[in-house]
Amino acid sequence: MRHQLSFACEGDTLAASLDEAPGNTGLLIVSGGNEIRSGAHRGMAMLAAGIADAGHPVFRFDRRGIGDSEGANGGFESSGPDIVAAIAAFRAAAPHVTRIVAFGNCDAASALLLHQPLALGGLIVANPWTYDGEAEETGEPALPPASAIRARYLARLKDPKSLLRLFKGEVDFRKLFRGLSAIKATAPAAPDSLAARIDGAIAALGMPTTIVLANGDRTAQAFVESCPAALDRVPVERLASASHSFAGNDGEWLAARILAILNQPSLRA
Repeated sequence: MRHQLSFACEGDTLAASLDEAPGNTGLLIVSGGNEIRSGAHRGMAMLAAGIADAGHPVFRFDRRGIGDSEGANGGFESSGPDIVAAIAAFRAAAPHVTRIVAFGNCDAASALLLHQPLALGGLIVANPWTYDGEAEETGEPALPPASAIRARYLARLKDPKSLLRLFKGEVDFRKLFRGLSAIKATAPAAPDSLAARIDGAIAALGMPTTIVLANGDRTAQAFVESCPAALDRVPVERLASASHSFAGNDGEWLAARILAILNQPSLRA
């Protein structure tokens, strides 16, 4: 059963939803960008219902200045107090929960990584945002990361239809080779950049964490290019999709990955 409730955060009242379930490992969903707690196309609301049906309580909330919550919207980098207050509210509303795992997509993933330590038993971070500036302000980058452009050019060279166009003289060879040769490896991120701080946060993780990536998503591609060492530090789950918000059947894949993590014996009290 789903309940609507509210909790306090630094003098403001925040709105939240609790999907009840008997399990003692709960899921805290942190919304990305300026999305309300239901998520894009109600994706997070549906995810919460499915996880609760499988036995795990789920808590979602609108951070300050978003949706039904009071206060000023300070963006994901100032959302640490909101997350801390949400964890406390989750425990108060579902006192049988002894372990909480948090899930966030895009800049919600970055917020969870940056605002450590948190009173959590684990993190699931999807397509972490590594571009400096708010996700909603910056928008999707005009061009994919260099590695994605290189991969696309190479894929075209392996495609029989593209090769046929080459043989027919329908492809500008000079443009093709300029595209392949002009793309240089990405320079190391500046020490104070968001990408560098995310990489440092992953290196300093003090709790079980899983990174989830939609391989065709530009935000995920930028994370891979900006924080390559992070992929060797924690488990990574990859989906062959370009859906940033795990729409449609991708949502079922995401729910299955989250349930597998919540059901791990090490996360059970």
